Amino acid sequence: MAPKDERVRDFLATRRAKITPDMAGIPKGGGARRVPGLRREEVAMLSGVSVDYYTRIEKGDLTGVSDEVLDALARALQLTEDESAYLYDLARTARRPSRARRQPKVAAAVPQQVQLLIDAMSATPVIALSRRLDILASNALGRALFDMAFTSPTRRSSSSPPNLASVVFLDPAAATFYDDLDDAAAACVRILRAQAGATPHDRQLIQLVGELSTRSTDFRSRWAAHDVGVHRAGSKTLHHHQVGELVLGFEELTLDSAPSITLSAYIAEPASPTADRRAPATAGQLGSHDRGGAPVNRAEPPADAEG
Repeated sequence: MAPKDERVRDFLATRRAKITPDMAGIPKGGGARRVPGLRREEVAMLSGVSVDYYTRIEKGDLTGVSDEVLDALARALQLTEDESAYLYDLARTARRPSRARRQPKVAAAVPQQVQLLIDAMSATPVIALSRRLDILASNALGRALFDMAFTSPTRRSSSSPPNLASVVFLDPAAATFYDDLDDAAAACVRILRAQAGATPHDRQLIQLVGELSTRSTDFRSRWAAHDVGVHRAGSKTLHHHQVGELVLGFEELTLDSAPSITLSAYIAEPASPTADRRAPATAGQLGSHDRGGAPVNRAEPPADAEG
């Protein structure tokens, strides 16, 4: 008997609960519905599979499920691109569990060439993130913008990278730094959930999720919702402790040479209040100081690169 994956079960059940009959184009019919979204038989019908087969899948068994069926499920459940990728990651693990254990390493440091690139982007704050949301490197403005993360008590030691998810869920200062802490928290969980699908045996990610689940009821509740997504662009309003309110657009840049690293660049609109506020502070690296008032210096990136 094939092992059941509770992530498959919970993901499909939560997605099914989000789709109403109206959204799926199914007549409601008479009588009260016992489920908030679609019934299993309705998902099976929309996917073109038998009810027994879909039930087996939703109970957590993706072994032998074809790409055509996965595509049909994605359409029936109206999955986003990121949610579909997550479903495929779960299927990949089910099909070849031994290969899933030999997954590529998540970067623990940035290659020197990437650090030089980040430093060359001197006009805008840039941070390099691992898929676990560790800040692996930054340029001077990036370090200054996120200095509260570098000085956060959630950081295990001065040599360990800050982790944005730990800051968001465990550092009280995050409520002041992020104008929309709820949005920041939701984004962190969606990103970590996507990464958990891609690298299910990443011990450090498992430890991070375990720690956050233990110490934060908010994280535990959000994690149970099985929401998945990757932020590629948008805007954020941040409150820097010295400069004040900063409204910044952001772009996520991926690197072919280091695929498990993402560069986050933060851009102020020209002639905006944020650009005017930031300009006199740029020479002083956004007036960057730690919470005790001491200057903050950008840490040198570790010498080892992505494996």
